Amino acid sequence: MDKSLEGSITFAKKYLEDLLSFFGLNTDVLGSSSDEQVIELNVPSSHLNGFLIGQKGETVRALQFMVSNALRNNEYEVSRVSVDVADYKKQRADRISEQAEAWVKQVVDTKEPMHLKPMNAADRRVIHQLASENNLSSESEGEGRDRHIVLSVKID
Repeated sequence: MDKSLEGSITFAKKYLEDLLSFFGLNTDVLGSSSDEQVIELNVPSSHLNGFLIGQKGETVRALQFMVSNALRNNEYEVSRVSVDVADYKKQRADRISEQAEAWVKQVVDTKEPMHLKPMNAADRRVIHQLASENNLSSESEGEGRDRHIVLSVKID
């Protein structure tokens, strides 16, 4: 059994396709790797988009968790997984980026730190990336559902 990156992608893709078939969705999942550490699985748009995404993306995160656990339990080399349904995550990241640009501008203009609302890890990652591109400091604070980012001007 191939436990390499390619083997991990193949297993994850098949596992998610089998999982989706339980919901009556027989579709080809697109599998790739953005880098050596994360498997990207994209489920094409269907009549089940809302159901598969769930409220605030909770179902898609649950699918992601299940695929990741299956990879870990079967001792695959790569077990970090990102599942996206009908480009939901990509569109959400774009919206977060647009919103974050206003926050970045405000921090740069006022030089005051800004505490953002709590958000999930994927959204925080988008903010951290944008902050570093704009030479700002970004730090996650808090625990669990209260985890949020503090944006501030870098002190050299």
